[in-house]
Amino acid sequence: MAEEARQSAVELFRRSFGAEPEFVVRSPGRVNLIGDHTDYNDGFVLPMAIDRSVWLAGRMTTERRIRVESAGFDVIELDLDRIERSGGGWGEYVAGVAWSLAEAGDALCGWDGAVASDVPVGAGLSSSAALELAVARATTVCSGSPWDPVAIAQVAQRAENEWVGMACGIMDQLVVAAAAPHAALLIDCRSLETRPVPIPTEVAVVVVDSATRRSLVGSAYNQRRKSCEQAAALLGVPALRDIEDVGQIAALLPERLARRARHVVTENRRVLAFEAALRDGDVEQAGQLLLASHRSLRDDFEVSVPEIDDLVATLMEIRGVHGARMTGAGFGGCLVALVDAASVGSVIDELRDRVHPDVEVYVTRPAAGTSFEPL
Repeated sequence: MAEEARQSAVELFRRSFGAEPEFVVRSPGRVNLIGDHTDYNDGFVLPMAIDRSVWLAGRMTTERRIRVESAGFDVIELDLDRIERSGGGWGEYVAGVAWSLAEAGDALCGWDGAVASDVPVGAGLSSSAALELAVARATTVCSGSPWDPVAIAQVAQRAENEWVGMACGIMDQLVVAAAAPHAALLIDCRSLETRPVPIPTEVAVVVVDSATRRSLVGSAYNQRRKSCEQAAALLGVPALRDIEDVGQIAALLPERLARRARHVVTENRRVLAFEAALRDGDVEQAGQLLLASHRSLRDDFEVSVPEIDDLVATLMEIRGVHGARMTGAGFGGCLVALVDAASVGSVIDELRDRVHPDVEVYVTRPAAGTSFEPL
């Protein structure tokens, strides 16, 4: 699958620009194992870059513009001396990253590129962050700027926050930029410190696509973030990460804000407990923490949907599944499960028997962050 997407990008470049590309960038999608809606509350998250990626074949030019093509989409042409919004679509991610890099002091250089991807769009696997970091890597390669994963992740986050209009935290961009091979990545979203967390060999990370799609900019995502900011202000703390006593939440907040805050505070605890369980090889405990996270996202944060709730319930009835939860910001997309490695095939077969024979299931492996390959 990865080689096919890579080759598609190279061949599209040849067709579009009549020349050979000079480099290829690989930028992975991600699945968040646990810790949703904690990143913009300065909390903890534990995502994993996956072995599905956006691939960008490119070549530096002497022109002051970026041209990018993706199969099935319009060609994006961006004037680097006059970066403007195009009115929506995937080109806003290209323009937003270029704008944010320029704001950070990057001496932008023109390039042509062709994009291909095997990351499902709108499924909660961060196809947008993968594209952002691919564009950032190509741009910094051509301008000769250093590649600092943390700094570039912040640049890409600013593009999404201020250009695209999605008030996301740092998680997606940072794991896509900085993931270590063969491990998930624990991120402290306040200090931006990270540490790799190995996945026990006896389990597999399985992603199930609910086939429900959402647009996060137009969804209730930004509203949830505002609720958390309101709750933190009423509690007198910089962010909900700073609340230790869950009891004070119900006593000091209106009921709706109390539920939002309770999810964030308890989810931060679950992330750290999940890391400890993985390091101890306690997959049963890790599975129970996934399930508790899903219930909290469903009941307190109210970002799940019935299709995903039903899939989680079905998975938990199948032998070999330790735990499952919705993953990503919610309102549709995918769920993630920890499954006995030896039982993956039978779990997938039984799930399809119970749900639908064509349900999309991805058995994922930890991947490294965004990388560059000269040709």
